[in-house]
Amino acid sequence: MLSEKMTEALNVQLNKEMYSAYLYMSMSAYSTYIGLNGFANWFMVQYQEEMTHAMKFYDYINDHGAQVKLMEIPQPPTAFDSALDMFEKTLKHEKFVTKSINELVDLAVEEKDHATYTFLQWYVSEQIEEEANDNEIISKLKLMGEDGSGMYMLDKELSQRVFVPEYTSKALSGAQTQTQAEDKGQ
Repeated sequence: MLSEKMTEALNVQLNKEMYSAYLYMSMSAYSTYIGLNGFANWFMVQYQEEMTHAMKFYDYINDHGAQVKLMEIPQPPTAFDSALDMFEKTLKHEKFVTKSINELVDLAVEEKDHATYTFLQWYVSEQIEEEANDNEIISKLKLMGEDGSGMYMLDKELSQRVFVPEYTSKALSGAQTQTQAEDKGQ
């Protein structure tokens, strides 16, 4: 059973994951607007991943009989100085999320909440990957500078990223099952 303090902290993190998705959707929209469709694709895949991360928290809270409490999601920025600016902001945001996940792990240890501690280990590993991906793209952007052909090549590379769901939310699975049954007239 989750304590009130842990439930509140997990709900706050759920909201942070939703904001992350919203931020990356905004970056995708801006990338499309400026003609960087590969960047737009990369950020849209990132949006999908963040929604999956949020739904993992949603299901975890529900699975423990606690109440999910959705909060207001602040408006993300809608314009950026450059592709480099977007990725520097992405890295800064992911470092914020990493700190937040680490604080949740600390709380789980403090409360001797072994189930939540184990649940959060996936996020600890995920954040290492998130920051590494951002650092790699930032390095490429800095290396090529304002070179148009370099930007074209990187945009093409980023267009190859695909979303591979690693998790299917129980809430979404149930809704899909119900919709499929309705489609079959059941």
